[in-house]
Amino acid sequence: MVAAGLLFFALFSLALGRPTLRDEFRVHERRTDVPHGFKYIGEAHPNALLSLRIALPQGDPAGLEAALYDVSTPGSKNYQKHLSKIKAQAFLAPHPESTKAVKSWLSRNNVSITKTSSLGDWMTIDIPVSQANALLRTQFGEYAHEETNTKMIRTLAYSVPTSVQDHVDAVYPATSFIEPRGLSGAVQVYRQALTSKDKAAKSSPHAVAAVDDSCRTEITPECLQTIYNIPPTPFSGNRSNIFIASFAGESATPSDMKACLQPLTFLRQFRPDVKVASSQFAVKTVDGGSANFAQATTEASLDVQYTAGVANTIPTTFVSVGSNNTDGVAGFLDLVDNLLAQEDVPNLCNAYAQLGARGTTVLFGAGDGGVAGIQSTQGCTSFVPTFPSTCPFVTSVAVSFSSGGFSNLFSRPSYQSGAVRSYLKTLGNTTADLFNTSGRAFPDIAAQAQGFQVVVNGQVKSVAGTSAASPTVASLVALLNDALFSEGHGPVGFLNPFLYSTGISALNDVTQGNNPGCGTDGFSAASGWDPVTGLGTPDFRRLLNAIKNNITQT
Repeated sequence: MVAAGLLFFALFSLALGRPTLRDEFRVHERRTDVPHGFKYIGEAHPNALLSLRIALPQGDPAGLEAALYDVSTPGSKNYQKHLSKIKAQAFLAPHPESTKAVKSWLSRNNVSITKTSSLGDWMTIDIPVSQANALLRTQFGEYAHEETNTKMIRTLAYSVPTSVQDHVDAVYPATSFIEPRGLSGAVQVYRQALTSKDKAAKSSPHAVAAVDDSCRTEITPECLQTIYNIPPTPFSGNRSNIFIASFAGESATPSDMKACLQPLTFLRQFRPDVKVASSQFAVKTVDGGSANFAQATTEASLDVQYTAGVANTIPTTFVSVGSNNTDGVAGFLDLVDNLLAQEDVPNLCNAYAQLGARGTTVLFGAGDGGVAGIQSTQGCTSFVPTFPSTCPFVTSVAVSFSSGGFSNLFSRPSYQSGAVRSYLKTLGNTTADLFNTSGRAFPDIAAQAQGFQVVVNGQVKSVAGTSAASPTVASLVALLNDALFSEGHGPVGFLNPFLYSTGISALNDVTQGNNPGCGTDGFSAASGWDPVTGLGTPDFRRLLNAIKNNITQT
């Protein structure tokens, strides 16, 4: 809580671009089998058009990571001295010889580049399957996601010439099988009171003393302000801002939030003290996204209404990501590339590192499927970590029943080593064979996510899910930035090094809850960090004081 034009080719012979004797092909990426939840249908039609993205090795990702931690870690002499766009990009620009080698390879095969990222680390080509088969020495097939019957063209392995092997990081989405994002899949209509376990896991005694009893079953902006010690109005509202990423046709309508003629609106019902004019939200589209102001959806309404209701007057941009994406990661790459191109603000995770180094806080919900993934993968035999929540350079937000665990791709970052080691020691060998004990652990922080009152097409709904927790934390962070800006400081930026060090004293530990899945009870909450609620829930006042103390000691 962020398409290239098409270039058509005639059918090419398999002899096209035949390598020289010294330019042999080597397998570059390979899957051993079709991923769980997908099925093979047959060979892809040779004339079907493929949009492929070639990722070039980035120049100095280790340097970017070091710079990110340098500006994000309390006690560093460069704490909060965020990088400019140019300085951040310099770390990841590909080497000129890589650009030259890949362009030469494509040219020899009569393939034109239809789009290049602003940094030059991604090249997009649009070619028919027959030509892609020849270019990558593979056979692309048609596959389907079994639950949604969403069809896609992929392969289980591909090869590249030895002359470019060191200059190609990956080709997307050749072997990338990403579960389709369903409409409103991350929120559920919530029709019952919270269970006793939910009540116990809501927050620590620090936060619940003055909470109205109604907040145990129905969450409103006023409840969140009380629970998390959030001020009712911003300090200035001049420089802080929020971007809300929306996928799969989600849309919010301004009329549900503030229409003068509509009898029931969110602000009138739940924040009557907020001026309507101060709660505008802008709309931006990526990959053919759109804003359907005539018909709202639940998740988008939740995001927009609770950022406006909690962080009122903070400028909010609703970014609609459409289905016209071919990045292999459901539009996440297009979204972050769009954000990186802005002055103000192969590896998608490194793109998030760029944003963090420039002072942007990136938040993602952990997912609602327990240890079985985003939306509970059926029949899983090992725990399923979610993405982008497992990227070490984003802050993962959870609730007492959400996804959580350990990445199979990213190693554990040093900022969370001590906290996670303590949990694993307590856990012992329980379920150790079902997850990667050395992976990046998630989530990082938690918030309320049940019983949220949302107005959708003129009707109040009570909803639940990590999609409710994310806008709450995003609003809180935007207000932290606003307070810091009002005193002449910079934004908080990448939160995690702070949260796992001096910030932990400003969080309310949650010690009850679990995240079942894959035929198990999953993980259980415990004292300190755990894979259910991370480090705990936030307290705005204490977080602000901790950040300001860090600044004065730098």
